[in-house]
Amino acid sequence: MKTYFLPGFPLVFAMSAVTISPAVQPTAASDPSYAVVVSQETVALADWSAVVEALVLKHQALVITFGDSVGQAKPALQQAFPRFVCFVVRPEEASRAFVGHVHRLTRQFDADPYTDCLWGILTGYDATNALRIAKQTEPLTIRKVAAGTEFATAMVESGVWYCELNQGKMVRKEPGGNAAPQRAPKDTTRALVDLLNDERPDLFLTSGHATERDWQIGFRYRNGSFRCSGGRLFGLDTRGQRFAVESPNPKVYLPIGNCLMGHIDGRECMALAWMNSAGVCQMLGYTVPTWYGYGGWGVLDYFVEQPGRYTLTEAFFANHHALVHRLATWCPEFLDQPSGDMSRAPSRPSLGSEALAAGLSLTDALGLVFDRDVVAFYGDPAWQARLADQPQAYEQTLTEADGTYVFEITPRRGPDSFAPINTNGSQRGGRPFMAFLPQRVTGVRVLEGGNLRPVITDDFILVPNPRVCDSTKPYRVVFEARAL
Repeated sequence: MKTYFLPGFPLVFAMSAVTISPAVQPTAASDPSYAVVVSQETVALADWSAVVEALVLKHQALVITFGDSVGQAKPALQQAFPRFVCFVVRPEEASRAFVGHVHRLTRQFDADPYTDCLWGILTGYDATNALRIAKQTEPLTIRKVAAGTEFATAMVESGVWYCELNQGKMVRKEPGGNAAPQRAPKDTTRALVDLLNDERPDLFLTSGHATERDWQIGFRYRNGSFRCSGGRLFGLDTRGQRFAVESPNPKVYLPIGNCLMGHIDGRECMALAWMNSAGVCQMLGYTVPTWYGYGGWGVLDYFVEQPGRYTLTEAFFANHHALVHRLATWCPEFLDQPSGDMSRAPSRPSLGSEALAAGLSLTDALGLVFDRDVVAFYGDPAWQARLADQPQAYEQTLTEADGTYVFEITPRRGPDSFAPINTNGSQRGGRPFMAFLPQRVTGVRVLEGGNLRPVITDDFILVPNPRVCDSTKPYRVVFEARAL
């Protein structure tokens, strides 16, 4: 590997040489806490080089290029060990296989099984679309939430959801009020399009049947659909009427229960249309048909049910850490199983007695493996989108003084403090308590709270959720560590 330095622009190349557009010239020194990873072919294109430039200028980022495989960036990433990594890719590069490669690559910076950075894949219907996302700087405070499936309305300022299971049902919460059921039209296509276009929510949630080409609004009853054409979203109702989606306000999109919504198999796909015509700056999505659901639905447990505590990026990776922890704790022999397709697993070892005693089945183990590498996260990972603060079921604090850290959980809802607020979906509830450390650390030594079985890596602490809350019992971990 060779390292080249341009004035103010350190470039770490995984291959020997590349042509960089003269436009890619930041004005500030690079910050190794943020890395942009991009193929040599992509950065050589002027319009996509501008996307890289925007990220470099915004984050004083280090740029790492690779040739024909993103895995070639591994040595440079291990050396830099950035906190954020943004993979800038053209749509034709953002395949299901690429998402899987990124998941595996970012768990290999060190020896533990957890993802070693907060990453995102930044793409768009075209370079102009990607540049808009890259240039987004203003943090998003989510006050309006809209959905095609049920969610915890008590945890948001205002929200509305249309039921995918029961025709004619919707629930709306106005600011300062309580959620109340309302009557919805039998076909909600027009209502959902109008909701996006006129009310312009900050967060949109969906579930139900979907493909790369459509979202089927009703799950248990006949309804319309959302589709895409030419990078634009539109609704198509059951009578064949078409309604264009024009919702440009910056937002985040969580198709937490949809099959294939995160699979970019060409430019004409739903993920790119959401980014291009619906103002989406960050989103997640399954790149395969989903059935287990831990990797999608669990993000709500951190993001919506703990409003204001996590950015969307942090919530996504908190949930992924929870998934890996569950595998590593109860069925470590499954950690190396291939993800996304159980039929490709070379073996199916039986679960041990501890896993069975904890309530896990072989299906659970295989479901966790299935979900591990197939959910994509799109957007600039350092861009901050979080829900407006609301009263939470428990308080969570992490403090540090002279190398001593204190992580403390304080119940606020009695015995229900650690229970999920809403159980719609799959694999809800029971997520560990999680906090990201303010800097990377080493030499960890637990001083108090070892009985809570904490996991402390170089950049986060995780404490298993006991599920049963005893408000008379302290939930407190004290540890020493040295900053890296």
